[in-house]
Formats: sequence, C-alpha cells, structure tokens
Amino acid sequence: MKVTLNRTAFTQQLQTVQRAISTKTTMPILTGVKIDLANNGLTLTGSNADISIESFLSSDDEKAKMNIESTGSIVLQARFFNEIIRRLPEDHVTFEVLDNNQVEITSGKANFLVNGLDSESYPHLPAVDRQREIQLPADMLNKLINETVFSVSQHESRPILTGVHFTLQNNRLLAVATDSHRLSQRTIPLENDTEEFDIVIPGKSLVELSRSLTDEEDTVKISIMENQVLFETETMKFYSRLLEGKYPDTDRLIPSSFNTEIEFDVSGLLSAIERASLLSHESRNNIVRLQITENSVVLHGNSPEVGKVEEDLKYEKVSGDPLEISFNPDYMKDALRAFGNTTIRICFISAVRPFTLEPTEGQGDFLQLITPVRTN
Repeated sequence: MKVTLNRTAFTQQLQTVQRAISTKTTMPILTGVKIDLANNGLTLTGSNADISIESFLSSDDEKAKMNIESTGSIVLQARFFNEIIRRLPEDHVTFEVLDNNQVEITSGKANFLVNGLDSESYPHLPAVDRQREIQLPADMLNKLINETVFSVSQHESRPILTGVHFTLQNNRLLAVATDSHRLSQRTIPLENDTEEFDIVIPGKSLVELSRSLTDEEDTVKISIMENQVLFETETMKFYSRLLEGKYPDTDRLIPSSFNTEIEFDVSGLLSAIERASLLSHESRNNIVRLQITENSVVLHGNSPEVGKVEEDLKYEKVSGDPLEISFNPDYMKDALRAFGNTTIRICFISAVRPFTLEPTEGQGDFLQLITPVRTN
C-alpha cells in the first residue's frame, strides 16, 4: 500500500473517525484507526463498544490530490498517528506499508517509521439491513438531535433513559427524551411509506453523530437493524448500538388542559433566566420562582449567602389563574435554547404539576415539559 495525498483533507477524515476511538477498550486493536486504500479512494474506520464510524475520501476529490501507487490496508495507533499527521511540515503526506506491518510516513524532510497491526484482525462492521430505512435532510436530523438529546438522563441507574426514543408510526417520526424531571419531544412528518419501528439510541451516540455531520451533507440515510442503527451520508457511515429494554410511556406525562397560559419572546425570557440563575447557582437549591398575576409576571432568584434578584418580565399575553411556581433554571435554559428565536407559549396546571413549553406557531410538533420544584 502506498499513497500520497493532501494532509488537510486527510486530517478532516481522521478527526471524524477519531470520535469513535477510545483508549479504554478491552480490544487493543480498537485503539487504532483502520486504513483501507482501494482504487476509488481511502476509507478510515474507528470503533468502540458503542459506535463505529467509517469515513471515505474519494480519489476523485480535487481537495485530496490523491496519488495511489498500490492498494492495501493497515491499522495504526490512533492517538500517535493523529499527532504525527497534525505536526507534519508540508501540505502533502505519503504513507507506505513496508514489511512486518511497518508504515513509513513522509512529509517534506520529516520521516516516521511506525508499527502497524494487521487489518484482518479488525472487527467487521455490522451487515446493513435496508428493509427499515428512512431519509432525512442532514440539517433536520441535526436540529432534531439538538432539540431533544439534552433531556436524556446522565445516570446509568435507568439505562433506557440515557437514550432518545425514536418511533415511526403513520409516517410520523417521533423523538422523545426524558430524565424523569424534564422531557423533550419532536415530531417530523415523513413523505414516503416506511416500515414502522420503535428504537432507543444512546444520547452519547447522537451527540457524536451531530458533531460528525458537516454543512456539506444534504441527506442522511437511516437504516435500522436488530441491535444497531446506521446513519449514512455520501462520505460517512455512522453505526450506533441500540439500547435494550422498553422505553416508558411518555404520552401520559403530557397534560391536555391547563389553568394558566403565558406567551414570551424566547430571547428576552432566556436572558432573564440567565440573570436570575447567577444567584440561584450559589444556593444549594438552585431554583428560581415565577410569579404570575393578571397584570404582572415577576421572576425571583435567591441565594441566602449572596443575595436576591427580582425582575419584571416582558410578556406577549397572559390568561388564566394567578400562579407562583418554582423550577430549576438550568432545565428552563436548555429548553429555551432549543427553540431558537421565536415566541413560545408556556402552559401551567398548578405549582406542583409539570408545565409545557411550545412554539406559538406549529404547536404539537415540538414540546418541552419541565417538572417544578416543590418549595415550602
């Protein structure tokens, strides 16, 4: 195997697969990156117990400026290899596999000789089942992940809640995440008939997937297998294991009637919550209090050690019963950031029941739910 190519183009592919490579693994070969060189281009593979990423750099790619002299494959220690490539002096780099799996890396006057591993020992990626497959615009998938994944549980005591629940029914894709204190739910209508599914994808996998998707990608093909899901673009294949178990029925958590409703501009409310949380973070409780009357809406933050803050909030309109409710400001900030610059409606039942946040336009497609904090 011998190839010369542009170092920048190669580094971008390497950084993508690096997301899947862990130094903590029971299989030493998985601390390496697999390099496959064929006549049509270069494929890099990285994997750990949860995700596998395959990235392809085409020989036709003008940025790659690839010159293939002989094909082949090798596995190289990812951490050292990445550092070597980053620090090479020239724009171009040449790799050549010598005897005994040794690899010569040359760039300008720099020359490295590193030990590789036989690629035959590298685990095979799962076979793809095309029976259950959907396609989404890459930006829509990214948005879907960013609107839900922050609500997954960070505790392994209930492993199923560390993932996002995806179901497809009646051509509607539903994504739900909850840590039992808050919930994020997004619905996307799909045009093509597809076999229904019910899966839970680890939140950590989705975060890495979101980071791996670039602006250049248009469409993501999603294929569901027995215990794996594959996200595929023109240049990348991203595999993730699925979580086992039954996701709780979250429909029953979402109220259908309310006693108090209020509309806010998101950016104004978010700024006020950020100011109030400056003090609440200094308190052991980390809560802020919202006081709603017919004529005013006031936000209170308090820390016995530091002081207190009180702010009259600007709102669009308010209706229903007066209410005083306390909640975790960090949950509220996460929820508000997911909406972007828009107007939202917040609906309350009482001071002790979960409340919902929805955009004033397109209601039903995107919903956040937060459980209040009981105070004496």
